[in-house]
Amino acid sequence: MLLHNKQVAIVGGGPGGLTLAKLLQLKGIGVKLYERDTNKDSRVQGSPLDMHEHSGMAALRAAGLEEVFKQNYMPGADKQLIVNEQAKVFFSDHDKPEENFGYQHFRPEIDRGMLRNILLESLQADTVVWGSHFTLMEKQGEGWLLRFKDGKTAYADLVVAADGANSKIRPYLTDVKPFYSGITMLEGNITDATINAPQVNSLINGGKIMAFGKGKNLLLGQKGNGDIGFYASLKVPENWAATNGLNYNDNLQVLNWFNQEYAGWSSIWDELFTNAETPFIPRPIYCMPLEQMWEAQPNLTLLGDAAHVMPPFAGEGANMAMLDALELSYCLTNTNHSTQREAITDYETRMRERSAEAARESLLNGERMHSDTALQDMLSFFSKH
Repeated sequence: MLLHNKQVAIVGGGPGGLTLAKLLQLKGIGVKLYERDTNKDSRVQGSPLDMHEHSGMAALRAAGLEEVFKQNYMPGADKQLIVNEQAKVFFSDHDKPEENFGYQHFRPEIDRGMLRNILLESLQADTVVWGSHFTLMEKQGEGWLLRFKDGKTAYADLVVAADGANSKIRPYLTDVKPFYSGITMLEGNITDATINAPQVNSLINGGKIMAFGKGKNLLLGQKGNGDIGFYASLKVPENWAATNGLNYNDNLQVLNWFNQEYAGWSSIWDELFTNAETPFIPRPIYCMPLEQMWEAQPNLTLLGDAAHVMPPFAGEGANMAMLDALELSYCLTNTNHSTQREAITDYETRMRERSAEAARESLLNGERMHSDTALQDMLSFFSKH
């Protein structure tokens, strides 16, 4: 085996990094995962994730975690409403027969925090080194010496960057950078939505809402703990988040911005901005160039957003990251390759090709969802699917 008696360092504890750690441990490979969070509860998790049959779910099956996933996913959270700016419902699949595992288009939803806990609890004790804020690394022998903000160091024969869209490890492999998609999403979260957003909570009914009007969106999803995560999504300049003058800790100011920017939208949405936790978080949406290339190295590779950040408008981000983990673990542990460089080259070639297709779909969906005809276009899209 290529990694026999070698140490793998995974930097970043998102779904992709955690899945890879589990899959490598199943093959008896020594793994440490370095995560900058101080513990598993130090970060507020975003909206639920929908798992796709041939990517996220395939990785969970290979990791032996399908049954525990089934015990903890959110039945009905994949139900979808498409509404206009006045919250008039134009499409609903809430009355459709409940789909289930094994159905090719079933995309079960799971709370991000729950998925993270499932993966964390499956790992061997002390796999995750919390509070490890990566700063730099230096070549040492055939591997790397990693340095962290607290002064600690660690050696690894193979480093896998799973540290997200702003990866500090990616520049050691390539200087290709992501481009701005033209869309920024302002993220908010409503705790105890039955009390703090009763109208929207009644409308969402445990599922998801996509609201379209005048080239702008509101995208909402029910979380497993009774919260609602939401995004005001619109086309703005790349520097909008820093130059709009908004105080993201001020609910009233953000509400006033919404009522001006989303003029003519129903007042039903106001309770989201009035009662959201602060701060709101602006998220400019980036995408890696679809034709990116680099020369494979024998001791360093990437997965997930570090490799191929893309817009969220096809629901592929976490699924692609987990499929990366599945395919990388296979390439590194099967007997088809004689060297690590050969195995990594095989993985990266396949990964770039399929992630480019997913990114292309995500970009197209983003344009469709922010056009003046978004409502009609999305109704047509969903009626075909």
